[in-house]
Amino acid sequence: MILLKNITLKNFLSIGQVTQAVDFDKKELTLILGENLDLGGDGARNGTGKTTLIQGLSYALFGVPINNIRKDNLVNRTNGKAMLVTLEFSVNGTNYKIERGRKPNILKFYVNDVQQKHNDEQQQGENKETQALIEKILNMTPDMFRHIVALNTYSEPFLALKANEQRDIIEQLLGITLLSEKADIVKDLIRQSKDEIQAEEFRIKAVEEANKRVKEQIEATKRRQKLWQTKHDDDLEKLAIEYTRLSQIDITKELQAHKDLAAYNEQARLVTAYDHKVASLKKELDKEAKSYNKLDTEIGQLKEHKCYACGQDFHDDQHTKVLNDKIELWNSSKSLLDDLKFQLDEMLENPITVGIEPTTYYKTEGEAIKHSSQIDNIVHQIENKTNETDPYKEQIVEMESQALQTVTFDHINELTKTLEHEKFLLELLTNKDSFVRKKIIDQNLSYLNGRLTHYLDKIGLPHTVVFKNDLQVEITELGRELDFDNLSRGERNRLILGLSFAFRDVWESLYSPINTLFIDELIDSGLDTMGVENAIAILKDMSRRRQKSIWLVSHREELAGRVPNVLKVIKEGGFTTYNTAVDIE
Repeated sequence: MILLKNITLKNFLSIGQVTQAVDFDKKELTLILGENLDLGGDGARNGTGKTTLIQGLSYALFGVPINNIRKDNLVNRTNGKAMLVTLEFSVNGTNYKIERGRKPNILKFYVNDVQQKHNDEQQQGENKETQALIEKILNMTPDMFRHIVALNTYSEPFLALKANEQRDIIEQLLGITLLSEKADIVKDLIRQSKDEIQAEEFRIKAVEEANKRVKEQIEATKRRQKLWQTKHDDDLEKLAIEYTRLSQIDITKELQAHKDLAAYNEQARLVTAYDHKVASLKKELDKEAKSYNKLDTEIGQLKEHKCYACGQDFHDDQHTKVLNDKIELWNSSKSLLDDLKFQLDEMLENPITVGIEPTTYYKTEGEAIKHSSQIDNIVHQIENKTNETDPYKEQIVEMESQALQTVTFDHINELTKTLEHEKFLLELLTNKDSFVRKKIIDQNLSYLNGRLTHYLDKIGLPHTVVFKNDLQVEITELGRELDFDNLSRGERNRLILGLSFAFRDVWESLYSPINTLFIDELIDSGLDTMGVENAIAILKDMSRRRQKSIWLVSHREELAGRVPNVLKVIKEGGFTTYNTAVDIE
């Protein structure tokens, strides 16, 4: 239930500095009459500010008047500032208050006496977020407000609007625009789903790229592992061969062979020394033999008194001395020669020989002595090599189990299914031929036509007016199709009232009841006495049975006796005041 409670206006249009207040929650029919004292009072009804109340209500709710007045022109011309309109209302038990003004610009919105704050408060008076919130709470647009709450002669009648404008209004009324709102929600969901799918695609691609790099690392590691394994096996094989070879060596025989080799080498050294001595004696003996033979020849020549050097006769005393010297040298040479022959004969009689050289595995006895420790070392190496852990195995296992991420398409498949479902819903909500749209139109259009027929009968319009399934309006009289322009002024006003009443019933059935209805001068022009009577009867019945607060703006003072309440709008000194203390005769 939308309950408009009260409104206060200050420096708004013809209302001046003195704040004017009106209580909307009267649950009765109120006639709004004007009296312009600035024009003489009695009978002067125009320009009093009767419509100001409706303008103020529209401005408070939507920030715009019901006609094309510029916002700055809503400020009272005399005072020129500090315009302020305050409206209190409730929706389904929640209390709201709007304070809206200009010069300075003001827009304050309260929920249960708590002021609401929004991000664009720097745009006070033009706060889009606040305005959107208000319209969401009301579930009503300014256009719909003018057709179901503030019926007036300033707004273009529904049937005078262009076809697309009529369609917009009727779609709002029938709840079809709710489909558009839902469609906007679904569009947001579609965008979110597309973003999520894109993000998931990026994630999967990133995982696949990461897995690709990891796999390359795994393959490189496996290649290194293979190389390591090959070298490991080769080393083991070499150690095994070496162990087999060393195990075949009889180290006792090897050590004895090294001792025999030492003895052999010593004997070989002696043989070498013997050979050198024999050769030296032979050389020395040959040399001495030559010297002996030369001395022997020289002595023979000297005995013949011949000079051994020149061959001439040698007869002086020196001859004997030279001969004796030579004989002495000859004797020494012979003695030396005999000694050398003796030494040589003795050595030749006792020759030194060497046997076959012993063979060994190791070059030195020291290496042979280390044989056992060498075998032990090889055994140790074999054990260590056998027990070596593959340095790449754990790396590969870790990369395969942890670094490699499992790529699943379950989530993206679910997102894709959700997206397809959302697209299907969007098609249902937006396609004019969808069964959802047709269902809504069929259900609500039938009710609209029923209420329209009801009110047109009550108000006394003989024409048949029906909304077709294509939302076009058909007006007929005795089977003859008419346009809205074909109707008289009175017929048009009857149709406007009946259509507005029907619109209101449909809106309340779909959305929420609203306690207030304004009718601005629609029964003043064009309606005959019967039409006025019928309209008043409908309004009285609506206020009484439905507990509605209905405000009838009129120039017809004679209606004062027909209604339970009168609001007198008085214009004096250029300013408008509201007077509820009116005597009804």
